[in-house]
Amino acid sequence: MAKVAFLGLGVMGYPMAGHLQAAGYEVTVFNRTATKAEAWVAQHGGAMATTPREAAQGADFVMACVGNDDDLRMVCTGEDGAFSGMSNWATFVDHTTVSAMVTRELYEAGQTKGIAFVDAPISGGQAGAENAVLSIMCGGDQAAYDAAEPIMQVYSKICRRIGDSGAGQMTKMCNQIAIAGLVQGLSEALHFAEKAGLDGRAVVEVISQGAAGSWQMANRYETMLDDHFEHGFAVDWMRKDLGICLDTANETGASLPVTALVDQFYKDVQKLGGGRWDTSSLIKRLRALD
Repeated sequence: MAKVAFLGLGVMGYPMAGHLQAAGYEVTVFNRTATKAEAWVAQHGGAMATTPREAAQGADFVMACVGNDDDLRMVCTGEDGAFSGMSNWATFVDHTTVSAMVTRELYEAGQTKGIAFVDAPISGGQAGAENAVLSIMCGGDQAAYDAAEPIMQVYSKICRRIGDSGAGQMTKMCNQIAIAGLVQGLSEALHFAEKAGLDGRAVVEVISQGAAGSWQMANRYETMLDDHFEHGFAVDWMRKDLGICLDTANETGASLPVTALVDQFYKDVQKLGGGRWDTSSLIKRLRALD
């Protein structure tokens, strides 16, 4: 089995790395907060490293799931970065949602060192990571993707190469754009039902079976009705992602009026103290306006 390094043990990376270890891969983990890496090793076995470079030494594949552009640059480049420890046969797979700009920058940096780089952002949330049913959208060279696909299949239900470097990140932007509008629409529908004196659960039972049905409706309507938002993908992270979408839209000339509006609605949720609430908390904003 291949030797794998996994950089970043957040709510997504922690279970993803665990699935790899359980599948028989030899996994070495790195996390900026060392106690989390220690806890992972205690739970799953494997090994931990004190720097990305140390984790990457001798690894066939280096997987990363960190926070943003700057975090990704930090774990890739510099004296202690993974690129400094990787062999020229190795492949770097980035599961972070970042800008296509930094993806292409690091792809080129990897090329100069003989390192393959695949951008592979993920969708499915914490539950998807824990249950190994993530959707993974990839960009990069075909040969690099073909080599890395069996690794990613361990924690995914679908994994597909969309195109050249950056295509994975662009596809993740499409994903977030679609989700933003869906969650706002669902929030308005449930809020309308409440104001009209309807049984929200009965309403969803009916409309979910028709054209209004969606993953968000199926998986979030009950917690939205119960005013429970301590789960899933946080508003702070969604605003980071939507910022990337809007910046990229300015560069490409795409028009994203609904996305821009919903981004401001999420800003309102942050002002309510909901930066760590799940993205379905858009309904909290509507209730606060009553």
